[in-house]
Amino acid sequence: MLSRVADSLYWMSRYLERAEHTTRLLDVNLNLMLDESSVSSDRRWQRVLQALGNPPDVQWNGDPIQLAHTLTFNNSIASVLSSIVSARENAHHVREQISTEMWQRVNSLYLNVTRPEMQAEALRSTSEAPTEFLAQVMEGVHQFQGVTDSTMSHGEGWQFIQVGRYIERATATAMLLEAYQPELWHKEERLPETNDYLEWMGLLRSATAFEAYCKVYTADLTPEWILEFLLLDAEFPHSLRFSIDSMQHALDAIQDVSGGTRAENLSRISGRLGATLSYASVTEILQGNVISYLRDIQRQCRDIHNAIFELYVDYSIQTALAG
Repeated sequence: MLSRVADSLYWMSRYLERAEHTTRLLDVNLNLMLDESSVSSDRRWQRVLQALGNPPDVQWNGDPIQLAHTLTFNNSIASVLSSIVSARENAHHVREQISTEMWQRVNSLYLNVTRPEMQAEALRSTSEAPTEFLAQVMEGVHQFQGVTDSTMSHGEGWQFIQVGRYIERATATAMLLEAYQPELWHKEERLPETNDYLEWMGLLRSATAFEAYCKVYTADLTPEWILEFLLLDAEFPHSLRFSIDSMQHALDAIQDVSGGTRAENLSRISGRLGATLSYASVTEILQGNVISYLRDIQRQCRDIHNAIFELYVDYSIQTALAG
């Protein structure tokens, strides 16, 4: 596969996953505004910014609606709108490599969120949460992912889409867990308060995990079980282990098609990260430094991204021939 095609498919998928994750964080925390004090509001929205990587030039100023609008519509940062625009641009570059249904879904989402009346409404309604916009984005991304899996041949191109989706998801989940760490796994033993349950529920909903968690652990929310589920569950699509396993399977499939020996470093890095999660226990993780553990996962995801770029995108002719 041409490097530019692999690059565009990979980034198209990452940008859409990023848009959906940001949308979900905003939607969950806007809904939690009805049950919070001014102190918890400050901490909650600072945590949202941390979970999104502390976007440059975005500060918490005490107004959640204004912050939600900035993270949704501001074109100078990795906002929901800018992520969709970038995803559509990458899809346009590989129009002949994706299915007609995929192009229709991503183009329809782009046209819907960039239409003039939507922008005008957003500017007029800075005192109201952009709930309609957020709902349309989540629905549009889910539809795109559905038609991708059902209409595109599951060959090399589809595998690059999976790699982009799951490396973005793994990174986002690790950052989300790190942002919640002071409230969940850094406190001395004490009885949980009502506010604690709201925060724990907010974390699970931010990862679309509340209902799935309750099916495994019932409705008994505890920080240890939440960490175990979001980190180590092998069957839940938004857990770190599931995301890394899915990414590794896609990378193996790409290597099977491309052949050669150049992917040894990438296989080693991704395999090590997969083993870190497959053979870990939540007790061991909690006995150590949770923040360091989560940051190490993020670092390894960056290493995998760099290895993918070096191997499949920015490689020299000599390197390709040597493989």
